[in-house]
Amino acid sequence: MEFPLSREVVPRFEYLPETGSTNDVLVAHTAGKDAAAWPDLSTVVTDNQTRGRGRLGRTWLAPTGKSLAISVLLRPRASAAPLPIDHFGWFPLLAGAAMTRAVRAVVEASLAARVDEPGEEAPRHEVTLKWPNDVLIDGYKVSGILSELLPGAQGLVIGAGLNVSLDEHDLPTLTSTSLLLVTGSAPDPDAVLARYLTELRQLTRAFLDAEGDPVQSGLLRAVTEACGTLGGVVRVELPGGTDLVGTAVALDRSGRLIVEDQASGELQAVAAGDVTHLRY
Repeated sequence: MEFPLSREVVPRFEYLPETGSTNDVLVAHTAGKDAAAWPDLSTVVTDNQTRGRGRLGRTWLAPTGKSLAISVLLRPRASAAPLPIDHFGWFPLLAGAAMTRAVRAVVEASLAARVDEPGEEAPRHEVTLKWPNDVLIDGYKVSGILSELLPGAQGLVIGAGLNVSLDEHDLPTLTSTSLLLVTGSAPDPDAVLARYLTELRQLTRAFLDAEGDPVQSGLLRAVTEACGTLGGVVRVELPGGTDLVGTAVALDRSGRLIVEDQASGELQAVAAGDVTHLRY
């Protein structure tokens, strides 16, 4: 696969016919003798990942040729200095917002192209970000994000898995979906990937141009607009094994999820946890 559109977006692009983990490959390159040859936004992609990882130790597996595993290297700098590490927590959310925008654009374009009659409306699907970094279509997961910090906080690798053309027999869980199942046709993987990389690059540049300020850069607004978790009742499995049930009301300046505890009415800021959307 050549990926001509995607290659135009980033400074270095490597497609691998098969690999264990694109994140592992990219992390290894940044620690090798040729690390300088892998600049900011370098990208490694495969459609056959054999040892993919998800959040909380989960696996991300899919049949060959039906999904994309994407890893992007970020070496964030604000002005002339590296971005302080306490700003790095925004990048998984940034990547999630970028993927949400890309998936939404592809879904809308694909469905619009199938409208035959004048005045006929294309089917509507809700594409949202589930905090912190899953992308859902109508509540079903189509993409997940896994970020890894480089040694010495010299940067990070943003890994993403995207279900492109899986059919109902290929889905890893009952709560998964794919672009094919939603739109009825297999999208061009290069077009989807190029859109994601473009959104990722633009959001990252705006964030860094604003010295890592999520408000001034518009990143807080972009993530808030994409986040379907906000306004809903959630159960958060917190580190340590306790659960928090309540309404997700906002994101704070650090990207934490603010939840109004159903039992006490108190607001709690959640920095990490497994979120389940509850529907009553």
